[in-house]
Amino acid sequence: MHIEKYIPVATLQPFIKSFMIIESEFPVQNQILPDTAVVMAFRLRGTVMDKDQGILPATTLGGLRKTFRSLAYSGNTTNLLIVFREDGAAAFFKEPMHELFGGAASLDNFIRRQQLDDITEQLAAAGDNQACIAIMQGFLLTVLRQTKPDLLVREAIRNIRQADGNLRIKELLQELHISQDAFEKRFRKITGATPKQFASIVRLRSLIGKADGSTLTALAYDAGYFDQAHFIKDFKSFTGKTPGEFYRSAIYW
Repeated sequence: MHIEKYIPVATLQPFIKSFMIIESEFPVQNQILPDTAVVMAFRLRGTVMDKDQGILPATTLGGLRKTFRSLAYSGNTTNLLIVFREDGAAAFFKEPMHELFGGAASLDNFIRRQQLDDITEQLAAAGDNQACIAIMQGFLLTVLRQTKPDLLVREAIRNIRQADGNLRIKELLQELHISQDAFEKRFRKITGATPKQFASIVRLRSLIGKADGSTLTALAYDAGYFDQAHFIKDFKSFTGKTPGEFYRSAIYW
């Protein structure tokens, strides 16, 4: 499997983290760990199958999730992914992002069918990956609905990340000076998850990134997991494996 990453143009950078072209010459299966980004995908060739959903549509918008995802790529598959920033997808779609939590939907639920057909035809006719990225950036600039991020939500995300997800929402609210109900509605509409769900994803991603297997238990305790059984249950739901199995396993995202 070959992956190329591209940085978006300046106008899109406040909302989009990166573009990715994923090419698979041979059939391959991947475990995708939960992350904090909504992802838009265009399948340029081949097929992709989700273990739970079956063959995926050619164009999809995937929401945040709290459990791992198992994807099987056929041989000669190419996918273009648009990885939004945590608060970025809401700048392009009027639908609340939390409605996608735990799943993915065909992109024609969010973009007019004719508009989607036009962009897929252009991508099919593109000569190379750079041309695909240029086409996609031009398309996204036409559907961009807002030009400034929500600064309060962005500050909340920064605080959650700074605490590696080990943060009580009440502590966060004290810094942001907003009621809990108003904040949670605003946060989940923009990011695609409640603050608690979002923080949980950040916490486990942070633990996995810092640990090497032998240090995981101590790090989990520092991160607020005082019940080992609860931690192992959350870890297995997140990765599909126990900690021991996970750190002995093959490639994961």
